[in-house]
Amino acid sequence: MSLTYQRVRNGGARMPLSASPASVVTAAYTRLTEVLPMLTVTELGREEPAPEGDGWAPVAGLAAGGAVLDAFLAWDEDQVVRDYGRRARPDVVASFGLHRYAWPACLLITLPWFLQRRVPRFPVDHVAFQRSLGRMAVRTGAFACLPGDPAADLPGARVVADEEALRAEVREAVAEHLGPVLAGFGPRMRRRGRALWGTATDEVVDGLLYVAQLLGEEPRARRELELLMPGGTMPYAGSAGFRELTGPNGESLPTRDRVSCCMFYTLRPEDTCDTCPRICDAERVVKLTAGATG
Repeated sequence: MSLTYQRVRNGGARMPLSASPASVVTAAYTRLTEVLPMLTVTELGREEPAPEGDGWAPVAGLAAGGAVLDAFLAWDEDQVVRDYGRRARPDVVASFGLHRYAWPACLLITLPWFLQRRVPRFPVDHVAFQRSLGRMAVRTGAFACLPGDPAADLPGARVVADEEALRAEVREAVAEHLGPVLAGFGPRMRRRGRALWGTATDEVVDGLLYVAQLLGEEPRARRELELLMPGGTMPYAGSAGFRELTGPNGESLPTRDRVSCCMFYTLRPEDTCDTCPRICDAERVVKLTAGATG
């Protein structure tokens, strides 16, 4: 995907945060940074204030849709002009901004589930984001887990019956966090309802699949995501959408059907993503084959 999350250095100093207190999901976040150094998750202590200033955005402020969101999207607007020499439409800028937050935000929930079978809950006022340095600060607390998990007796644990119940917890936890964020970004994107939740579906799937590839666990991630996002799970729109196409020499070309469009084509029409819902299978085959050759 053309807009896959990237760390962009701005030369700013890192805001000092205390060492993360160990929690039931610390191991997952440590593993995340090991394979994706551009993204670091700091767990705040019980009395430790969330970081402010120096580029930090409280996610509750993004959800409110006011001055915090204005400043956040100004970064995207400047980046488009700097990198592409032209201005993007306001709705495109907002779409880029949402993606650059939602992609890592979904991993706060999906990666502990994938690696540890633990599902943390993060209301928007429990997360802050420093996009330039690729840093997130979170206040961990309640989580869901399976029977027999060593963490099941810890404070904040919610034990659920089985794997399907735990998948439901993932969907609910992502919706709890992203719902207010979508409400803040939605008017700027000129999208609502199904279109916004289709974007959420894509962020869940694309983010975990990308990190699973880095972990060497792509096949398992595909199976897990098909069960997590089978389609018809409200409020989400669409499914994981994995399928295979056949290349010119009979080779298998794995792909997926994205629910939403990242809008990058508005800047570079020739650089359409190979999973874009706007292109036909024949064009996908050309793009996938060229990518494999490259």
